[in-house]
Amino acid sequence: MTVISTNSPTAELQAIDAAHHMHPFTQADGLAKKGARVITRAEGVWLTDSEGERILDGMAGLWCVNVGYGRKELAEVAARQMQELPFYNTFFQTTHVPVIQLAAKLAEVVPGDLNHVFFASGGSDANDTNLRMVRHYWSLKGKPSKNVVISRKNAYHGSTVAGASLGGMVPMHQQGSLPIPDIHHINQPNWWLEGGEMTPHDFGLARARELEEKILELGEDRVAAFIAEPIQGAGGVIVPPDSYWPEIQRICDQYEILLICDEVICGFGRTGNWFGHETVGAKPDIITIAKGLSSGYQPIGASVVSDEIASVIGSDEFNHGYTYSGHPVAASVALENIRILQDEKIVEHVRDVAGPYLKEKWEGLTAHPLVGEAKIVGMMGSIALTPHKESRARFAADPGTVGYICREFSFGNNLIMRHVYDRMIISPPLVMTTGEIDILIERAWKTLDMTHDKLKAEGMMQAAS
Repeated sequence: MTVISTNSPTAELQAIDAAHHMHPFTQADGLAKKGARVITRAEGVWLTDSEGERILDGMAGLWCVNVGYGRKELAEVAARQMQELPFYNTFFQTTHVPVIQLAAKLAEVVPGDLNHVFFASGGSDANDTNLRMVRHYWSLKGKPSKNVVISRKNAYHGSTVAGASLGGMVPMHQQGSLPIPDIHHINQPNWWLEGGEMTPHDFGLARARELEEKILELGEDRVAAFIAEPIQGAGGVIVPPDSYWPEIQRICDQYEILLICDEVICGFGRTGNWFGHETVGAKPDIITIAKGLSSGYQPIGASVVSDEIASVIGSDEFNHGYTYSGHPVAASVALENIRILQDEKIVEHVRDVAGPYLKEKWEGLTAHPLVGEAKIVGMMGSIALTPHKESRARFAADPGTVGYICREFSFGNNLIMRHVYDRMIISPPLVMTTGEIDILIERAWKTLDMTHDKLKAEGMMQAAS
């Protein structure tokens, strides 16, 4: 058997990875030729790879490492819990102390009457729970035909069959005969690409009112819920106009539609409040949480539901659950993660220090000739790349071509930025300092310069006709 360690040669690690590891959202043959980047260590906002390169993680792993890497407190809590009670399930009228504590703590930090928690292993399966729960809720209320869920195009709600169906990403729907029945999608509030000649205010109202139109088309007696991220994350950090969410709330209230806010990315301080729905002023009946719940140190997610929903669901046996619902190690780590967020005032740091500073610097990128708009809320931001700012033009090249070029330069400059088509996105650890923000902006600017030079040299600064 081959002995593998973090000191093994990079080429050897890449070869073994290519031979046996199937990566998510990856074309395997292409990655095998290129070779995966092997990350070996991390501390704070910094990663180290197998070549010794020190990389600024502008994506907090996968939007999740809110308290930063290398938090020994979380490792110590996990070790203690593994020795005391490494696992027990929460089926069969059984519970344990970590899950009791975490459920109570979540009821404390989540606003309003969202006081009840159904645990999962991540955001995808928590959204599966939401689909089952809202349909069962209306059935118990004597309205079994009220089972349609409306979502948005280009939304991301996970990769399971139900999660991918709730999401609105066409490439995901093209694989596996998705979406499943009784899930419908309306347009996203992306003014930059889809706003035409409308003002952002009018566009926000128009896109929100598509929900009302869809409810009336399908029938109010059939629509169970509307699900949306407060700010679309994987869709490109799409920040809706200010007019959007108040109108969505009005429509949900008027037509007796449950509102599910997917807080998997926006939750636990990312937007400068504990939860994104606070930032946009929504009042959900259910929120989906994961990622920042444990800062990625353990796989855990949950649906947090209102008193009303919990009361109705509790009147019957809910035939649903996961082996790892409320896993004691994951629950202990999540509880300690929340303690760190509270005691170190990390949410306040985002709201008062890092967020405003990053906003000023990030919006300054619009001075670059390649950047059309910069959107940012708290510690999640995006920039739209364009060949012509005034007309908000797309590139003549296939969507994502320019974004991929920019991403590759960014990785080469030891800055992790993602691309969504031709939009570059960041979501760094919440503990990032102003000095580290300066480094992020410096490397982003360098990356944009290199991308711009390549596009000009290859005649790619052309707008789509």
